[in-house]
Amino acid sequence: MKKVLFVCTGNTCRSPMAEALFSRMLELSGHPDEIKAESAGLYAWENDQATPEAIEVMSQLGIDLSSHRARPLNEEMVQEADLILTMTRSHRDQLQEVFPDLKDKIYTLAEYAGRPEEEIPDPFGKNIEAYQQALEQIKSLLERVIDQLGISE
Repeated sequence: MKKVLFVCTGNTCRSPMAEALFSRMLELSGHPDEIKAESAGLYAWENDQATPEAIEVMSQLGIDLSSHRARPLNEEMVQEADLILTMTRSHRDQLQEVFPDLKDKIYTLAEYAGRPEEEIPDPFGKNIEAYQQALEQIKSLLERVIDQLGISE
């Protein structure tokens, strides 16, 4: 089974939303056992909950994020992942600097989806609309990633 790791800053907003939505998309495509999605944060506090806003916007899609607990990124996660998708170029660049031998599996989510000019702004501390916008952007990019990986819904 391949492993896709989504990475953001604190692992309480963007990357857990991407992980949960990607897992749902894999289920809907009939390929839930082909790829395992995980998430972590470059500066995450272990066991922090997803933000209330992230939980709320995901619940609108019927996805329960309330049991998510933040995980700080570690070397083992990076080594085990087949593909690492970050939310920003800064996240990508930091990872590529620390793991130069693994550059070929570290991309921004937008870059891997064929839209390298995009970044997913951090909604942390902002209103629910910022979370909704981030989720819509993540969803749009993940649809392209699913196509890129040869998995159709």
